[in-house]
Amino acid sequence: MRYSIQSRGDDLSNDLATRAKQYLNDFGLVYDEKEPEIVLTIGGDGTLLHAFHRYRDRLADTAFVGVHTGHLGFYADWQPPEIEKLVISIAKHDFDVIEYPLLEVAIQYRNDMNDAVYLAMNESTVKSPDVTLVMDVELNGMPFERFRGDGLCVSTPSGSTAYNKSLGGAIIHPALPAMQLTEMASINNRVFRTVGSPLVLPAHHTCVLKPVKGPDFMVTVDHLHLLHKDVKTISYRVADERVRFARFRPFPFWKRVHDSFIDSDVL
Repeated sequence: MRYSIQSRGDDLSNDLATRAKQYLNDFGLVYDEKEPEIVLTIGGDGTLLHAFHRYRDRLADTAFVGVHTGHLGFYADWQPPEIEKLVISIAKHDFDVIEYPLLEVAIQYRNDMNDAVYLAMNESTVKSPDVTLVMDVELNGMPFERFRGDGLCVSTPSGSTAYNKSLGGAIIHPALPAMQLTEMASINNRVFRTVGSPLVLPAHHTCVLKPVKGPDFMVTVDHLHLLHKDVKTISYRVADERVRFARFRPFPFWKRVHDSFIDSDVL
């Protein structure tokens, strides 16, 4: 089996990465940064996000597993003292592969530039360089609302526990192929109205944002922050691709939610 390792870069993560590489090589696995079958990330969810974008062209052939060296993460579910146990399980191929939905972000420009297409594992946000973002929102080709406010966030189910949650969005189980549109500080008064609630859209739906005020926008795709100029539309849909995780033991999604957001001493 071919593998690669991505570290957050701190001393603890680098030390664990060195140990893991030595163990895996001793078991006869081949270190391959170009075409790994499994990617071991050591750090946190951010480290795994970086690895996902690094290998986005190999999603059908690469599975990810994470060791967290900080707080418990939603993607990095192993702890440093378990590194030897994890390595043995990898060497024995003792794991299942689960898949989570992704978000496709397609940006169309007013000039002759080719569309920019991205994949997000957590979310994509849109904000205006000006004070207020003004966007027409279309769902399945039909006008839905004219949004005015700080910005809009479109998240995946697995990313619904991240920025989306802080905006008051729902937490969605990643077994559901869906995306969620959440508003950031929308303007609602007698003149301007939005739905004011998060929208959960199924896989066969599309969400298209059409600029009303200004052609330039700050667009994020997970950790990437990008300024796009002369934008015609920003389209979202549940991607055809899916991210694959190597699962070595049960780690229920709702237990992750409980452990991350609810005091375990209460129960």
